[in-house]
Amino acid sequence: MNSEIHPPALRNVGIVAHVDAGKTTLTEHMLYESGRIRSLGRVDSGTAQTDWLEVEKQRGISVRAATTELEWKHCRINLIDTPGHVDFSSEVERSLRALDGAILMISAAEGVQAHTETLWQALRALNLPTLIFINKMDRVGADAERVIQEIRDVLTDCAVPVQRPLGQEDGFCGTSSIWGSGNEHRCAGLDAVAEKLAETDEALLDAYVNGEPLPGEYLKERLIYWTRGGRVFPVLFGAAGKGIGIGGLLDAVVEFLPPPEGTEEDELSGIVFKLERDKSMGRVAYVRLYGGCIRNRDAVRNATLDTLEKITQIRKIHAGQHEDLGELKAGDIAAVCGMSRVRVGDVLGSAHRVPPEHKLAVPLLTVQAHPARDTDYARLTAALQELADEDPLLDLQWLPTERELHLKITGPIQLEILTQLLQDRFGLQAAFGSPGVIYKETPSRSGYGFVAYTMPKPCWAILKFLIEPGLRGSGLSYASVVKPERLLSGYQNEVERRVPEALQQGLSGWEVTDLKVTLVEGEHHVWHTHPLDFAVATPMGIMQGLAETGTKLLEPYLRFRLSAQEELGGKLLNELVLMRGEFDSPVIRGGRFHVDGSVPVATSMTFPVKLSSLTGGRGTFTTKFDGYRECPEGIEAVRTRRGVNPLDTSKYILSVRNALKA
Repeated sequence: MNSEIHPPALRNVGIVAHVDAGKTTLTEHMLYESGRIRSLGRVDSGTAQTDWLEVEKQRGISVRAATTELEWKHCRINLIDTPGHVDFSSEVERSLRALDGAILMISAAEGVQAHTETLWQALRALNLPTLIFINKMDRVGADAERVIQEIRDVLTDCAVPVQRPLGQEDGFCGTSSIWGSGNEHRCAGLDAVAEKLAETDEALLDAYVNGEPLPGEYLKERLIYWTRGGRVFPVLFGAAGKGIGIGGLLDAVVEFLPPPEGTEEDELSGIVFKLERDKSMGRVAYVRLYGGCIRNRDAVRNATLDTLEKITQIRKIHAGQHEDLGELKAGDIAAVCGMSRVRVGDVLGSAHRVPPEHKLAVPLLTVQAHPARDTDYARLTAALQELADEDPLLDLQWLPTERELHLKITGPIQLEILTQLLQDRFGLQAAFGSPGVIYKETPSRSGYGFVAYTMPKPCWAILKFLIEPGLRGSGLSYASVVKPERLLSGYQNEVERRVPEALQQGLSGWEVTDLKVTLVEGEHHVWHTHPLDFAVATPMGIMQGLAETGTKLLEPYLRFRLSAQEELGGKLLNELVLMRGEFDSPVIRGGRFHVDGSVPVATSMTFPVKLSSLTGGRGTFTTKFDGYRECPEGIEAVRTRRGVNPLDTSKYILSVRNALKA
């Protein structure tokens, strides 16, 4: 890090973890320990500072990522507390792009869980420097050594404890730093750091092999360097519920995690990672600025939408309260008002410094929303559109002709929260249909799609596509081998733009994926062709090709980890077989049965409820998305098509020309 360019007086840090690991409690104690708040709130009583939405207070879970700020040892820390429930992974996904470092929390009792692995993979994909905080050391079943071994087995072998826990379970009373005064724990801890750093640091390796003395301060300096480079991960311990280990963690945030890069003199570059709505200011966009500076009344370019919008106010927000800043400088995070059309994920200025997106959440279910009263239909449509603007993965599908509203969701908890949000925020009562699985289609074989759109005049667009199956998970690959003299580049660009749209509904009404589409022939007419002719012709050619190749149905699978009492192992394995699950050999450990595997979403939707009943609430079933696979023979799922099918060419052409009679 270049500390001369940007003084190390700011950190942008997020706390991520599996649900119930204690993130919000930790955030509360960090705010209290730093003096940011005067009294401690509690998650279970609805008084935690960062759970300020009514639905969060009532349910005791975080639904939205919450930003706050504190100061520790002359360093200002922008802190983002993210939801832990897998249904709200999209909030975590968006927050990661605003961070320079992260704290991964792991429960000392539960250890590394399935969602912990997913979060870890996201942190590594973005190369975010990370501290690992083993929480709940005071809980029954807490075992620091076991959790550290799990971390090294499942997450990374580059985890390095920089503290020693003093006791565990009821006997846990604090930690001792390996950098402290001389004792056997300090020596053992420094030796472990030296050994791990020697695997990464060549200069240190030579000294280590030659038996040269390695002072603690030198080892700490090298550990800071490699931690900030995302190669080594310090491990700390605590019990957030009792406020133990908070000061040491804050020290580590300041020492080991990097300051932001970028200066006010750089070109403007920022990302909108969160949206809220204020009654007086309208849309409020949470922006992480990577370069440049934004001030009140500045006109800022939205590079994603290619629009220019004027900033009316820049705020710091804490627990629903705000203060006017007047400006947002490179490296910082703030809430920006005035951009009426901005969306989550939009880039402000240049995208040069903005980190890439990493997908954590994949909606696998679809539901239809119904207003409690027909007269509320328009209000419900507007409310759901507002919520979809804040969470694009909801992907609201509004079918005005059929008066239908469809949403994509990640799980049943999200549906419960949506129902309550509509009531609390908009005063609307809504009912949702039963969640249905989102299937996909893929070509059964290779084939050609041809269209000659030459009637009724004036029009002329001739296209021929080669459609080929792709590897599972490859999505859509598009190419053209048509020369510009046969089909102008502008027309070819229009075809390329329309192919993904044409694949949104296949022969069974589902999105078509995992295929390669190649434009092999194309022809325009000097007089008769209009650019929009290719917008009309492309869906006809694609659908004609799919009719030629046929399609297979794909269904989503989940990777799961199941744990329950040992004596229930046989019964649970039978349940997995009935769900068409595939699993590894079970492991018996500590009187409990553990098994990993994969299972279709369609057959496992009610399993968590059944598991709770079978185990008396003592079983756990954690899952993460594991991709799409072909459905077995005999399984059918057809979705009603929206709009006119391009295979019905006459009716389709009349429809797109707005000449179809009702």
